[in-house]
Amino acid sequence: MPFRPIFAVLLAWLPLHAQTVTYTGQIGALILNRCAPCHRPGESGPFPLLTYQDAHKRAAQMARVTESRFMPPWKPVAGHGDFAGSGRLSNEQIALFTRWWKDGAPLGDPARMPKPPQFTQGWQLGPPDLVLHMRQPYHLTAESGDVFRNFVLPVNLTETKYVRAWELRPSNKRVVHHANVIVDSSRMLRKRDGEDGQPGFPGMEVETESTGEFDPESHFLFWKPGSPAQETADDMGWKLAPGSDLIVNLHLQPSGKPELIDAELGLYFAKEPPRRFPMLLQLEHDGAIDIPAGSTNFTVTDHLKLPIAVDVLAVYPHAHYLGKRIEAWAELPGGERRPLLLIDDWDINWQATYTYREPVALPAGTTLAMQVVYDNSAANPRNPSHPPVRVRGGDRAIDEMGHVWFQVLPKAPAGDDDPRLILQLAAMRRRLEKYPADFTALFNLGAALQALGKPEDAIPYLAGAVRARPDNATAHNNLGVSLASAEHFDDAVRELREALSLDAGYQSARYNLARVLGARGDSPGELRELLAYLDAVPGDAMAQDLTGRTLASLGRLADSVPHFRKAAELEPGVAGFQINLGAALAQTGDFSGAIAALEKALKDDPSSQTARENLARVRAIVEAHPKEP
Repeated sequence: MPFRPIFAVLLAWLPLHAQTVTYTGQIGALILNRCAPCHRPGESGPFPLLTYQDAHKRAAQMARVTESRFMPPWKPVAGHGDFAGSGRLSNEQIALFTRWWKDGAPLGDPARMPKPPQFTQGWQLGPPDLVLHMRQPYHLTAESGDVFRNFVLPVNLTETKYVRAWELRPSNKRVVHHANVIVDSSRMLRKRDGEDGQPGFPGMEVETESTGEFDPESHFLFWKPGSPAQETADDMGWKLAPGSDLIVNLHLQPSGKPELIDAELGLYFAKEPPRRFPMLLQLEHDGAIDIPAGSTNFTVTDHLKLPIAVDVLAVYPHAHYLGKRIEAWAELPGGERRPLLLIDDWDINWQATYTYREPVALPAGTTLAMQVVYDNSAANPRNPSHPPVRVRGGDRAIDEMGHVWFQVLPKAPAGDDDPRLILQLAAMRRRLEKYPADFTALFNLGAALQALGKPEDAIPYLAGAVRARPDNATAHNNLGVSLASAEHFDDAVRELREALSLDAGYQSARYNLARVLGARGDSPGELRELLAYLDAVPGDAMAQDLTGRTLASLGRLADSVPHFRKAAELEPGVAGFQINLGAALAQTGDFSGAIAALEKALKDDPSSQTARENLARVRAIVEAHPKEP
């Protein structure tokens, strides 16, 4: 009798421990929800997991890879950032896989069989607004080893669009590990396309020509098999301008047999321009990477103090094969340390962007910080060199990198300045602390100061960028713009002509040169450059209007009318273009045309006193000189 209470307690626990885990009871729904999106026909998983029979054959393997957390692939450590769409299994879910396998992977009650999810066929968001294609398939050889290949997709837009969503559809997802999409607004990379006889060009990291703009409106354009179509908020679409190319950077993993790789990219456009503008902030110190062979804990750090408050939306860590631990955190002004990301077993094969479930609010004065640890020993199974060799920073696969990118939404301080420019100044000044002669830092710092209306402050940095890369046409162009804004017109003309000598097709430099020549009083020179510009870019309404005004200043009123008319046709809602057209028509004697243009200007802008006064003058002329009956 004394043992009865103990025996009763044991009986109470027995049903829980003895409960059998079955496919229809617990495991099936978990597999279909967490594994099947990739493990199904046409996706990246090497075998399907859509039925009980599929899962039964893989029970031991699933128990092993979930126990080690190799699958499903989710690298962030819990407690270091709360991320949306977490693929991390709980300890209880992992235990279910192990118990199911040990119990013999039983089916359970067939009447409770879970139904496979209904996966969307074709484009996940419906037909895209624009579909871009590779010009021809790429032949991937059977040899082992990762392949990084970049494919140029011309956009050929006639007007600026804003992308609210996009989807990449490779022809063979099983050999495409992941992809990045890069906006090449200058189309400089297309000249590398096909240099080695195959479509595209090689490279793990791709650098486009700096333009001083945010690239592209600072969104992570990252894709991997199994991921849904990439969407952003309707009011945060990213800019895609005419004259741009999209570069699809594919990380390919040969399958052991020759493969043909093709891909199409679907774009969905927003109905209106964005109202919120995020920015990417990069922490890195690749210049400090010099990892001795055999080193197991080589460490690189970086930090950036935020001059304004931000909301952190997402984070993207990046290293190559030697990276083993990446950590990022925020140090708040009061001293509190807030964890933002920890990956304690980095694997380049499972890199990803991570979006916070809720934006992380950080006040001004917060310091963002990161640390990357590398293992260059023979014990690192991902080390590409056997035996290990010394490794430095660089963009090749055998080099190393250590980056943590944050997507932030700046909180605008008082004033009308774009708050991203304030962050840009801080980020580029920090970069110059690390690399005093760095082209990117000098160029972007100068461009930011120019955009903030400080051309005199911008000139030394842009001049430094020209010294760093004297063959960079964009640097000469931007230096010329700053010199012109500071009214150093002769020096500006010199820099803009140098930009055109480096790139005769650089139309922005030609347009800027025309403006500077006009400001210097050289109207014939201004007209010559404007006409050459319009031969290449006839759809620029501002340039058409400026050409009309230049012709009018030279007394060529009849020649000015077609340009004013073209500007008004290209942008019919701009009252100023209608006013200039009306004035030119009146001066050439076309009073009815002038009245129509000026009435249209007043309709577009009822407050325009210039349009009202010009219209009154033209009507007075018509009334004073009525036509003979």
